[in-house]
Amino acid sequence: MMPTLDEMVRHTFAQAQGRLTPQAPLGARTWFRVGGNAEWLYQPADAQDLASIMQRLPPELPVTTLGACSNVIIRDGGIEGLVIRLARGFAAIEVEDDALVVGSACLDATVAEQAAAAGLGGLEFLSGIPGSIGGAVRMNAGAYGCDMASVLDWAEIITRDGTLLRLDNAALRFGYRRSGLPEGATVTRARLRATPANPADISARIAEIRTSRESTQPVRARTGGSTFRNPDPAVSSRKAWELVDAAGCRGLRVGEAQVSEKHCNFLLNLGHATAADLEGLGEEVRSRVAQHCGVSLQWEIKRLGRTKAPQQ
Repeated sequence: MMPTLDEMVRHTFAQAQGRLTPQAPLGARTWFRVGGNAEWLYQPADAQDLASIMQRLPPELPVTTLGACSNVIIRDGGIEGLVIRLARGFAAIEVEDDALVVGSACLDATVAEQAAAAGLGGLEFLSGIPGSIGGAVRMNAGAYGCDMASVLDWAEIITRDGTLLRLDNAALRFGYRRSGLPEGATVTRARLRATPANPADISARIAEIRTSRESTQPVRARTGGSTFRNPDPAVSSRKAWELVDAAGCRGLRVGEAQVSEKHCNFLLNLGHATAADLEGLGEEVRSRVAQHCGVSLQWEIKRLGRTKAPQQ
């Protein structure tokens, strides 16, 4: 008899160093606090452990990598296959004369703070980005006039077949809120260029960015960051939030999901929203903007998994 997929997974992880959990709840790990279970959740010990696992995984097994889960909606039916969550073994920060080499699980804000402590400027913008470095590389995250493409020297990745690679900036083919990472690849660490500067000046800029965020964004709510990408200037000169506002969607609700009244490119979980509420609200906003403004907004938040749990 051929082994089942579950049996193959258990065999693959028999000698693993990290932690494998079946049917692991994911909702509490996300900033929205919604979503179903991971069929399997693996938290690798380090990059070598992850590479070894990827080399042995059945090729037919779906694999999804999660970071801080700040810019993601995990659907109510959960995620099929294996979910990889990078944590402690991917959180090291090494200070160099003109750069920081940082693990992909490091929070963006933590990297900005460490750079300030080391007297290295140019990474202050990271203090205004929710999430972790791995996700920031994947989506070329940016804020306050800078993005990852402008500071990244290289990123180390592990491909779906377990190969460890170092890709330079050009190889990543950065664009607006996107990169050219190979399909199925996981970022493990990155080198971010910086410039020696007065630590007090750097800290002051970080404080300025945080004050700006506090005053304009619902940072203390259950939210997921910017919902939609700003359209290409050739399509519309208005930013996504301006289009959402113009279409009359500020404060719009579906169930317990609401468009923020403070910044209407943010969706909120008012307490008991489902992933379906949030995604449905986002699609309603897209529909109204298309009808009112003639612009098709594109999701910036990633929506992952199944809309409903599989039948037992």
